[in-house]
Amino acid sequence: MRKLQALLFVLLIFSFQSCGIYSFSGADVGNAQTFQVNYFQNAAPIVEPGIDRTFTLQLQDLIQSQTNLNLTDENGDLVYEGEIVDYYVAPMSATAQSTAAQNRLTVVVNVRFYNTLDPEKDMERKFSFYYDYPANAQLTGATLATALEEIFTRITQDIFNATLANW
Repeated sequence: MRKLQALLFVLLIFSFQSCGIYSFSGADVGNAQTFQVNYFQNAAPIVEPGIDRTFTLQLQDLIQSQTNLNLTDENGDLVYEGEIVDYYVAPMSATAQSTAAQNRLTVVVNVRFYNTLDPEKDMERKFSFYYDYPANAQLTGATLATALEEIFTRITQDIFNATLANW
C-alpha cells in the first residue's frame, strides 16, 4: 500500500509539472521570458487624442493577462511596435431620405513583431476592426469610449493570436 501511495504521489508531481507547458490561452511563448510593447504612435490622417496611449496599454494588459511573460521597457524577448495608420468614419446604410442611418468607425493598426529568440516568427501586418453606431449619435463621450473599447479588444486579440497563439 505504501508503494502505491508513493507511485501516485510521483505521478501527481509529474502531472503538475507538465501543466507548465500548456497554456489555456493557446499562447506559445517558446523560451521567451519578457515582452516589450513600444509606444504605438497615432499616424492616422484624423487624430483622435489619447487613442495611441489607450491602445498601447490595452495590448500590454492583454499579453500580461494571457501569458506568464514579464513586461520590460527594453531588450524584450518579444517586441511589439507599430502605429495607428487609419482612423475614419464612413456612412454604412441609408434612409429613404438618402441620409446615413448608420456610421462605421474603423481603426487600422500596423504592427511589427520581433521574436529575438526565433527570428523566423517575426512579422509585419495591418490589423483593423470597426464599430457601427447610429448616424444621429455623436462619436464622443460614452459612444466613443464604447467604440474604441470594442475595436481595441478585437485588434489586440487578433495581434495576440497572430503572434503567440499556436492554433
